[in-house]
Amino acid sequence: MGEAMTWLQAIVLGAVQGLTEFLPVSSSGHLRIVSGIFFGDDAGASFTAVTQLGTELAVLIFFARDIARIVVAWFRGLLHAEHRSDLDYRMGWYVIIGTIPVGVLGFLFKDQIRTGARNLWLIATMLIVFALVIAAAEYYGRKVRPLEQLNARDGIIMGSAQALALIPGVSRSGGTISAGLFLGLTREAAARYSFLLAIPAVVASGLFSLPDAFEPAGAGLNASGPQLLVATIIAFAVGYASIAWLLKFVVDHSMYWFVGYRIGLGLIVMALLATGVVSAT
Repeated sequence: MGEAMTWLQAIVLGAVQGLTEFLPVSSSGHLRIVSGIFFGDDAGASFTAVTQLGTELAVLIFFARDIARIVVAWFRGLLHAEHRSDLDYRMGWYVIIGTIPVGVLGFLFKDQIRTGARNLWLIATMLIVFALVIAAAEYYGRKVRPLEQLNARDGIIMGSAQALALIPGVSRSGGTISAGLFLGLTREAAARYSFLLAIPAVVASGLFSLPDAFEPAGAGLNASGPQLLVATIIAFAVGYASIAWLLKFVVDHSMYWFVGYRIGLGLIVMALLATGVVSAT
């Protein structure tokens, strides 16, 4: 039986979730690292999934007009064929087809995701390995295609890349943005689609994990209902700010900034593991 989570841990981990959810640095990896190094135990996959509801609420509010426009256009297109060339109608389908890979793989491998995949050696390795993928995407991506040129093939490929984020340390936004850059999209176009694509998968994951998050017999740090609520609210507030920051940042800055950070953090975690300062499990 795990230890009870303290209020300090809930507040810190909620802030970490909000700060890292939309950056290409892996929020699940950061929650695992911070809880392991500073609090001596794992906050757990369920805590991660539930607090992600806070950051997804931030996306829903930040992109409320875009989402409403896409939903209306999608239903209009279903009823009237002449509207099916509309970008918002097509975007609705791209989000749907892009969500299928993570939904299927998340369901099939849910037990592995909650246990073995949270090993700190694996997370540190993925931080470094996927940093090289992001660097390659930044270097080789032409970055010329606007969001208006997104197509079904892009949705499938970026959706498959999003599924890689089921492994802590990879990063949902890192996977989808990198795939978008490889496909020639601009950074801003790739980031915007990445945010929209994350909504169905993360909301479904958070709701699915709610019963487990309240299970006191689980391993790791066990959060109470009020702690989960506060952590989720903090994740929402910090996450909302980080969306606005990232969308502005990617317009004028390269992804290399995140590459350097990921590699540095991965090496630090490996050093702490190798010296026995922190446990891998």
